[in-house]
Amino acid sequence: MKLAEYSSPTQIVKPGGLIAILGGGQLGRMTAMAARTMGYRVRVMDPEEKCPASFVVDETIVGRWDDADAARRLATGADAVTLEIEQIGVDALKNVAAIAPLRPGVEPIRIIQDKTLQKTWLEENGFPAGPFRVATSEAELRDAVAALGGDVFVKIGRGGYDGRGQARIGAGADPDLGQAWRDLGERPCVVEQALELECEISVMAARNPAGEVLSYPAARNHHESQILAWSVLPAEMPSSIELRAEALAEAMIAKLGIEGLLCVEMFVTTSGQLLVNEMAPRPHNSYHQSERGCVTSQFEQLVRTTCNLPLGDTSLLTPCAIVNLLGDVWLDREGEPDFAAALAVPGVRLHLYEKHTAHRGRKMGHLSSVGATAQEALQRVLEAKRRLA
Repeated sequence: MKLAEYSSPTQIVKPGGLIAILGGGQLGRMTAMAARTMGYRVRVMDPEEKCPASFVVDETIVGRWDDADAARRLATGADAVTLEIEQIGVDALKNVAAIAPLRPGVEPIRIIQDKTLQKTWLEENGFPAGPFRVATSEAELRDAVAALGGDVFVKIGRGGYDGRGQARIGAGADPDLGQAWRDLGERPCVVEQALELECEISVMAARNPAGEVLSYPAARNHHESQILAWSVLPAEMPSSIELRAEALAEAMIAKLGIEGLLCVEMFVTTSGQLLVNEMAPRPHNSYHQSERGCVTSQFEQLVRTTCNLPLGDTSLLTPCAIVNLLGDVWLDREGEPDFAAALAVPGVRLHLYEKHTAHRGRKMGHLSSVGATAQEALQRVLEAKRRLA
């Protein structure tokens, strides 16, 4: 569809307009870079003045995620506002929405930012999820663990990510559930039954204010210590699972009414079930390789949905993969990683986020690659990472 043929009851933000982003981490940085390529000005809000996005945007507003005043300043004068992190205070979101179009919207973020609400929403709306219970007290945690067979994952409702705010309770053990409850901050949590998994995949869906919906092909993901280690496109799933996964993501973004992106992480069980794990209403680590292998990257797609432009083609041009570079890469060797050695691997590119202090588990950057097959693309990034040492 040509832009000249595109019509929507909602105003289009044309190049030259100002896009505001709640969050200035690496996702905000890469979205801002795509926006600048398309001719937009960009402002971000982040608790850190020298956040990764600050080096590529026009202005950085410093404010906590629940700072309603900073959120108002971010939105004032902006043509549209989006986000790169869902942990924004609801009052701050409402302040933004009162000033400028907020995409994806207040209510979807309120639901998704709290895993207890997110899981309940999935169940109430008939989307497939594994067995779970919500626990708001130590007694409820004990009841939930017993009801789910004793082999579970416990995740705090708000604030946990990359393995933080989680506890693993194994079957056959005699865990100190009181200590587990205290370690999790005595906060509401979701107790999920452990499943026999074939793999984990994710599907990114996009929806613009005009109501167009498209999904990307599924990505296959591998985690280490609950942090994404690598992801590859295509996932090389049977076509029946691929089609179900894409349809599921498209139905969920439409049901939520999101104007923006929705990444749906899914489990494929050994019995062939497809179950929703978690949702993220923003760009996602598992689709960084879309920048290399897809007609339209997830970052350009977010700019398109924010500005109410036609959605970009989500087709895969070539197999592609990414491997995350955590702070451990810097801390486990003396001096800088050997980036030249990594870049000698054919098809590999380096993406660093300008985070100047390395911490274990902190995402400092990633390597991306393309290849003739998904396996070749994946082996290239894994080899490039090996050469960093």
